Amino acid sequence: MLSPQAAQDRAAALIDIARAAGADAADAVYSGSSSESVAVRLGALEDVERSEAEHLDLRVFVGRRSASIGSSDLSDAALKELAARAVDMARAAPEDLYAGLAPEELLHRGPFADLDSHDPMAMTPAQLRERALAVENAARAVPGVTNSEGGHASLAHRVFALVTSHGFAGSFGGTMHGISATAIAGEGGAMQRDYAWRMARHLADLPPLEEIGRIAGQRAVHRLNPGRLKSGPMPVVFDPRVGGSLISHLAGAMSGSAIARRASFLLGHEDEQLFAPSVSIHDDPLRLRGLSSHPFDGEGLATAPRALVEGGRLTGWLMDSAAARQLGGTPTGHAARGAGGAPGVTTSNVHLSPGTVSVAELIADIAEGVFVTELIGHGVNGVTGDYSRGASGFRIVKGEIAGPVAEFTVAGNLIDMFRQLSAANDLEWHRSVNVPTIRVDGMTVAGD
Repeated sequence: MLSPQAAQDRAAALIDIARAAGADAADAVYSGSSSESVAVRLGALEDVERSEAEHLDLRVFVGRRSASIGSSDLSDAALKELAARAVDMARAAPEDLYAGLAPEELLHRGPFADLDSHDPMAMTPAQLRERALAVENAARAVPGVTNSEGGHASLAHRVFALVTSHGFAGSFGGTMHGISATAIAGEGGAMQRDYAWRMARHLADLPPLEEIGRIAGQRAVHRLNPGRLKSGPMPVVFDPRVGGSLISHLAGAMSGSAIARRASFLLGHEDEQLFAPSVSIHDDPLRLRGLSSHPFDGEGLATAPRALVEGGRLTGWLMDSAAARQLGGTPTGHAARGAGGAPGVTTSNVHLSPGTVSVAELIADIAEGVFVTELIGHGVNGVTGDYSRGASGFRIVKGEIAGPVAEFTVAGNLIDMFRQLSAANDLEWHRSVNVPTIRVDGMTVAGD
């Protein structure tokens, strides 16, 4: 894997080759990663993995026609062939009135913010193994845990570079430490499993291994002997580890490309009071050590913190340059680049601001409801907002968390759910989408 500067230089060389091959404009993206991970199970080494990958993606424009192509071969000969093929493909492609590089006057000229995303701490396989053993041992030590699906420790390095033919060049890198454990409680057909995991840019930001293992074991034990729920309308409370998915659905529907295609459930609701006035949701790509922090977006525009929802209302769509041209707006610095193709839209470090009440106070007036700790399936329609997912968790009876329940479905429509959403004050920062405990009234539960 190349260093950030070497990756930027290689992408710049590809741009020069593409222009020489006949491209009117072009951008090149380098993405590289290397990782090491160790898995143990029942105290024995189960797996050791090391992987390394790198890829260069080229997008070229010939007039209003464009094409994208990529390669993992970064040699001069391979890049010359890549550029020639891309230009030939673009000449044969249909015209696109909205495609093109980002407006030159909006490019981030630097210097780029130092987001403290790289941890110089190295980890040997032996050290990773010790960490995996420690987290699994803590999970197995919880009374009621009878088996284990293992402990896992990892360290990954990633590099990203972007160069465009109209003046942008930038790169950054980062590390990611990971730790997880999966525990099994009970015996035979009554067994239950659950897990705990954490990721952080810096090793020092991870909680103690014993804490992660203990949480995994306790979660598994607490799920033993689940009951069934009666069907009907009731309040549904989402644990923070699953509640973030609701905000992810919102962010996806705010994509300018979805709006331009008229394929978003938010169409027609942009001027409404979508949430309670106390609700605000923010995106911060410049958060120090954030899991998804980045100083510039996938088109070379500066990133900056912004509110997605303020006072319960949407603040506008999230747009790359193509969507902005189609909608008559300005790109918002949310362009993302994957493996090949045109940019998409993404958020970074998102959080739902905490409420003013504790979790106990949030559920105190619920006579009968459910506390969801796991969601199953993908039953969300991004066009209509219809929401239906399998779930498991715990009953709420007379304002108290009661016994475990499983094999039920929670359903509603995201617009209605957002209007009925309220939050506790237990926000924690260790995910890309961070939310406190969320309550949604008026959902439909399908059980017995």
